[in-house]
Formats: sequence, structure tokens, C-alpha cells
Amino acid sequence: MGSHGSLSKVTLNKENASKLWKLIQLTGDELIGRLPNHPNHPKGRNPYAHVALEVKTHFKMTYKDIPDDRFDEVVEYLEFLKRNPN
Repeated sequence: MGSHGSLSKVTLNKENASKLWKLIQLTGDELIGRLPNHPNHPKGRNPYAHVALEVKTHFKMTYKDIPDDRFDEVVEYLEFLKRNPN
């Protein structure tokens, strides 16, 4: 059977990276007009940049570098962001 330890070093395959990017975009769509005003963004906040940055901050890597075995965890986090715009 072998160890699953090496799986965590494998970044998202192209299919999962593509799926995740689509989910990031959909999450951004849901946050349009829902992010609180921020003094650094007088013309409004970009929800897509916000979601990508939140994922990068939370997982300490860009979405493309997240291991395949954490895909579901990222999906759950995106759901959290939809429920908790900040």
C-alpha cells in the first residue's frame, strides 16, 4: 500500500487546478457587492482578487500549489468565504 506522505508534495493536477479556478471565480461572483467598504479601495473591492488572496493567505500558497489531497479542504474554505464576506 505505501505511505500517503508523498501525496502532500504533489501540486494540483491541471484538471483540479482548472476546477478550483472556476470555483474561485464563482465565489467571487457571489461576493460582488457583499464585501465591506475598505479605505484602501475607494472605488470598491475586487471580489475575485479578494478570494484568491484569502486562499493564498489561508493555505500559505497559491491555489495552483495546493496539493491534490487538500482539494476538498479548499472547496470547504470557499464555501466559508461565501458565508463570511470580510
